[in-house]
Amino acid sequence: MANGSFYVAPHVLIAGLYLLLARQVWTSLAVDGAAVVRSGVDRWALPILAIGHGVLLTIGVFGNGEFRFGFALALSATLWLTVLILWLEGFFVPLRGLQPVVLPAAAVALLLPLLFPGGMIAADRGLAFKLHLLAAILAYSLLTIAALHALLMAALDRELHRGKRDARDPSPLFRQIPPLLAMESLLFKLILAGFVLLTLTVGSGLLFSEYLFGRALRFEHKTVFALAAWLVFAGLLAGRVIFGWRGRVALRWTFAGFAMLILAYVGSRFVLEVVLGRG
Repeated sequence: MANGSFYVAPHVLIAGLYLLLARQVWTSLAVDGAAVVRSGVDRWALPILAIGHGVLLTIGVFGNGEFRFGFALALSATLWLTVLILWLEGFFVPLRGLQPVVLPAAAVALLLPLLFPGGMIAADRGLAFKLHLLAAILAYSLLTIAALHALLMAALDRELHRGKRDARDPSPLFRQIPPLLAMESLLFKLILAGFVLLTLTVGSGLLFSEYLFGRALRFEHKTVFALAAWLVFAGLLAGRVIFGWRGRVALRWTFAGFAMLILAYVGSRFVLEVVLGRG
């Protein structure tokens, strides 16, 4: 894996630019939400930072001909894809209120592999394993941004229930976002797409464990939490179709499923790599 100042400095630079862009978006939303759309600084800054993030992530995973992975690299990959998804969403739905939340998280995730570079994975892992890993990260990313949507919806719902009887201005987070019904529709689209990828990930892991990982299936905590996350999201989508679930019920199920998903891989790898000191 690459190391030294030539490896550390770009991480610090891009993380700092993530934070600077988040501050700029927050400030501009607070001053004048309409003017922000016309300026569009993040329309070009966001993809440039994401490209830099992606290059550093590739070096971290494949640097020096190795294949490394761990909880920090998984988080970095998840937030990198989340930034890209958020940028693409911005062309169709006004969601700039999410950027001050996502970009600082991406900055932290970008820096974590400097402290926790992960472990080396056997070089003989084939294409099937890499596709399994890609599906897992895509599922994480889609469901991460779905959870952020749900968090923003919960905050907006609380703001609306407080009422607009007083004269105070709404938080900048609530500017440049669509109405709750539109956010809810988008939330379920994200959950459905993430659920399809999660199904591929969990299904391939259960059915082809020995081929993918070189060992028989073990019902350890990672498997249990992954199955629990799948069941929660399956129940949420079924409840939406059968019972018309929406609002706070849907948000609670989304948060529960996301918590299970985090515990399934990132949580278990964090315990192994940081708490127990095992790669």
